[in-house]
Amino acid sequence: MNSEKKLMLDINDLKVEFSIPSKSMLPWAKPDNLKAVDGISLKLYEGETLGVVGESGCGKSTLARAIIGLVPASEGNVVWLGQDLTKLKAEPLRQKRKEIQMIFQDPLASLNPRMNVGDIIAEPLRTFYPSLTKDEVKQQVKDMMTRVGLLPNVINRYPHEFSGGQCQRIGIARALILKPKMIICDEPVSALDVSIQAQVVNLLQELKNELGLSLVFIAHDLSVVKHIADRVLVMYLGKPVELGECSALFAEPKHPYTQALMSAVPLPDPKKERAKKIQMLEGELPSPINPPSGCVFRTRCPIATEQCSSEIPQLKGGDVHALSCLLRA
Repeated sequence: MNSEKKLMLDINDLKVEFSIPSKSMLPWAKPDNLKAVDGISLKLYEGETLGVVGESGCGKSTLARAIIGLVPASEGNVVWLGQDLTKLKAEPLRQKRKEIQMIFQDPLASLNPRMNVGDIIAEPLRTFYPSLTKDEVKQQVKDMMTRVGLLPNVINRYPHEFSGGQCQRIGIARALILKPKMIICDEPVSALDVSIQAQVVNLLQELKNELGLSLVFIAHDLSVVKHIADRVLVMYLGKPVELGECSALFAEPKHPYTQALMSAVPLPDPKKERAKKIQMLEGELPSPINPPSGCVFRTRCPIATEQCSSEIPQLKGGDVHALSCLLRA
């Protein structure tokens, strides 16, 4: 099915590493190398939503920032509509951001408290289309506010006068004002109440269908991902462990880590919820500065063998369901 759609984003073996001061505190000690993203490859098609899930610290947000160029890639390629973004200089990359926008995790912190709503939403227009008149900018801002469910008469108010859900709608309006082709949503509902989460997710779904957007949707809540995503990428310690169509992955997760994540998703049926067995992961997430040898999940995996400590599994399979595990196919 995906082969019939237009390929928008093609990421090949993307790695993002950071040099951080050594914990030894000795002045001659070499800096530590932190592997935040370690070998991610994926494709995103026109009108598709790709969910990205995993524990805190697994590299989801770094992946999002590397796609848009907010952090530099150490290795690999991010190809957007046939052009490698990692090879672009500052100004050409800035121009590409008209096509790729981002919605951030904290709706209030991502808005400038000294700017009113109208100026916040209009800022991208003034940056990329300086020839627009003041009235033209104001009209486009009001139209976008209406589209995302905000009353145009609040255009002169400031972020602190709005609820969390309204602030996220402002962030969505700011991301959409340039009419991008893709939006990266970095945990856009994690700071919101459950009822408001549903409103924002439904809004994103409606806008995606209406405007033909492609979405990268990062979230902790698998219930939200199940509702909005077409395919899902599961990450662990910067690496991909499972990638597949949402329905197939939720119906039959194959990787032990994915199975543990799925077992923690609450069920709406109280009897089934009480009867289900949650697969608890033992131990803590290893440090990305000193990851385990072989399979990075082996220190917490219930089925790990000696083979897992010496061989690095690769993500194998098609778009429907791909797996990175030495012991399961």
